[in-house]
Formats: sequence, structure tokens, C-alpha cells
Amino acid sequence: MNRAIVVHGHFYQPPRENPWLESVEVQDSAAPHHDWNVRVTDECYAPNTAARRVDKNNKVLDIVNNFEKISFNVGPTLFAWLARERPDVYAKIIEADRASVAARDGHGNAIAQVYNHMIMPLASRRDKVTQVRWGLDDFRAHFGRDPEGLWLPETAVDSESLEVLAEAGVKYTILAPHQAARVRALDAEAWEDVEGIDPSRAYLWRGPRGLSLALFFYDGPISRAIAFEGLLDRSEHFVAWLEAAFSDQRAWPQLVHCATDGETYGHHKRFGEMALAAAVQQIEAGEDVTLTNYGAFLAANPPTHEVEIRERTSWSCAHGVERWRSDCGCAASADRHQRWRAPLREAVDWLTRAFGFKERLQIGDHRAQLVYEGGAVIAIQGNAPGSTLLVRVDDADALRFSVDRLRGARAAGGVDDERGPGSHRGQQTALQADLSHLVVGEHADDDDVGIGADGGQLGDR
Repeated sequence: MNRAIVVHGHFYQPPRENPWLESVEVQDSAAPHHDWNVRVTDECYAPNTAARRVDKNNKVLDIVNNFEKISFNVGPTLFAWLARERPDVYAKIIEADRASVAARDGHGNAIAQVYNHMIMPLASRRDKVTQVRWGLDDFRAHFGRDPEGLWLPETAVDSESLEVLAEAGVKYTILAPHQAARVRALDAEAWEDVEGIDPSRAYLWRGPRGLSLALFFYDGPISRAIAFEGLLDRSEHFVAWLEAAFSDQRAWPQLVHCATDGETYGHHKRFGEMALAAAVQQIEAGEDVTLTNYGAFLAANPPTHEVEIRERTSWSCAHGVERWRSDCGCAASADRHQRWRAPLREAVDWLTRAFGFKERLQIGDHRAQLVYEGGAVIAIQGNAPGSTLLVRVDDADALRFSVDRLRGARAAGGVDDERGPGSHRGQQTALQADLSHLVVGEHADDDDVGIGADGGQLGDR
């Protein structure tokens, strides 16, 4: 595999379901389709599972499942919608990955994505861990195997995010070339600052505690030309750009690879899926270049150089990750602003801090105490349907304030409240039962939970 090509597509749609109805309502802007999920599926996802390859007379030569040929990730929210609404498309994507596993020595084309489209550098470490774990588990549930790689939304990255990936056993991720800060050979001491990294090899990133993973930096000019400059207008031009990126001056096995939104192939660029099908057929027909995926290339060509990244950067914001938390100027149009994003981010961060509990005590499998700074929540599995949450506060005044706040939830969720008697250990309890039978209570506790009496164990979990 001295010369290899990888084409990566990032396929994603946000959750569009009405949370009360759990279904997508009519979206007029997607007309004549019911909604944007349906429209993009008809224009991109479905055509890429059965892309027509035609001759110069527009006669169909064969039908190609592009997912069998390219590297790709499908966002969990989109994949859940496809599984429910378009099981035919969903099944063909799964089938394509299985075929690629068989064709490429166990290395499948599909890679995972963090569960939601979260900008990872702006998340707490705890949320990063959750997003990665959920993304990996979602992948396993769909594809029936462990993923080798994981896509970071907007390729937004910091060292902590890479550390979380490495802890989870992820082997690689994909970044933009400007996100590399400096490189060096594995046997060298001196670092070299870079403005645009050579994308033709995999690089090793080293983290704390011996953690590491491989980083691929896609070819920027080719990726931009695919997405914004009409390179898909003719498949032969697409292939010519890919092959021209190889260099006789490189003495190592070379990888030419590009990464764009997968929706480029058919939705953003009409008939883009046909150009892709023709391009991969032309590449596979050649003798000098191998069409592959990242996992297969990495297995054959482990990194010989290491890299340090530019912290808190992404592929789509010139200001790092500011477009997701400030009015940095990266707006969709000149008549729009993003001044609302800073207060929104502050509100989200406050909620994260407010509910960032740690498990302090567990009693059997029916009771646990979660703590955060001076507060605590006790979760109890009772005999009645549902469970009980006891939220500890410092004094009765704080208790009454908390009860009043929970009472305000009645207007939004139909909550009934019931004042309960004081329990053993001096607890005063106010109970609230919502319509899902979850019982929630706050209590002022004169004494801490009797750990030994109830058979519990303390821990820092």
C-alpha cells in the first residue's frame, strides 16, 4: 500500500423531533418533502446506497453502494431516525460496512461519532466521557463491532478530548491540516512548527499516563474543492486532483485523503453521489493506487512522526471554537449575529455545575447518595412504582425555598405535591410526584445517613 486514497464523508442531521410528540413535524422550508430529514435522505443518503454509474450516453452501467467504498460516520441522531423511518437505507449502510470489513482485512469503513453534535472543547470532562461512551455504544449497537475511529463534530479538538478518546480505546480521529501545531520524527528531540502539516501520513499524539492515538490530517485544498469549488462536476477531475496530490519526493507510503460533510454527495451537490461512484470505480480500476479506509492504512503504516495540536480549534471557525460560544463573526449571513450564544453557554455551564454530582455512598442496590460541593441527592428505589430522590439542604429555610421552586414545575409538568411526616434520623421530607410516577423529595437532615446501620459503603466514584 505505497499509494492509498481515502474519501471520508461525515453524515449528520440534528434531532428534529418535537420532544412532546417524538416525531418530526412538517417543515415548510423542506417542501415538497415533509421535512429536512426526508429531503436529505431522498437527495443523499438513499442515492448513495444505490448510486448510478453511467457512460457518456447516460446509459446505466451498474449500481454502486458508495458506503462500501468510502470511509464514513453517521451521527447517532440521524442513524436512529433512519432505522425508524427508512430501514431500507439503514440496512444498506450496515450491509456496506460489513462488506468493507470482509474486503479490508477486518477494517470497516464506518467509524463512530460522539453521541450528540457537541463541541467537545467547550464541554466538561464528564460530558466528554459521556459523549464518547454513548457514541461508541451506539456504534456497537448498530454495526455489531467495535469502531476503530471516532469523528469529532466540526473536528473541534483539545488535548483533553483526545485523552478521553484514547482512554476509551479509540485508535484514531481525523482533523483539519491547520489544527496541527508542530511535528517531529519519533526518534527526534527537536520539534518543527508547522502552518500546514503534510497530510500524507498518520501521526502519533501522546497524552498523559502513556495514552496515545493516531491523528489523520485531511488534504485541505482537495476537501475545499469538493465542498465549495465544483470538483464534483466531473468525476475525472475529482480523481485527477486526488492522484496529483501524490509526490515522487516522498519516500514513505503515502495517503491522499479528503473529508467533507457526507451530504455534499447528492444534497449540496446534485448528482454528487454519481460523481463519487464513478470516481471510486476509476480509482479501483487503476494499478498504482489503492482505495482503502483509515483503519486499514493505519494497520499497514503505523505512525513514524508525532504531533502536537493547536488547542481548541475546529475545521469551520477561523477563531477556534468561538462561533459556538461568542459573537465571533462566523455568522451564516451579514444580517445575523450570535450575541445570544454567550449567555446560552453560561446557562448550560451553570446547569452542568449544578448537576455535576459524584457518588459518595451506596447501600446495596437500592440507595445511593450523590454529592456536589455542599449539596446532596439521595436516590432510593422504593416498593411503590418509580424511585425517590431526596435532595439534602442545609436548613429548613432552604428546604422551603427548594419546595417552592419544585412547586413551580407544576405549571409546566402537572406536578402534585404532598407534605410527608418527618422520617427517622430527623429528616423533614416534602414529596412531589410527577405524572411518570417519579417521587422527588427534599429533606433537611439533622444527622447524616447512618452508614453502618444500613449496610452502606463510602466511596469516591
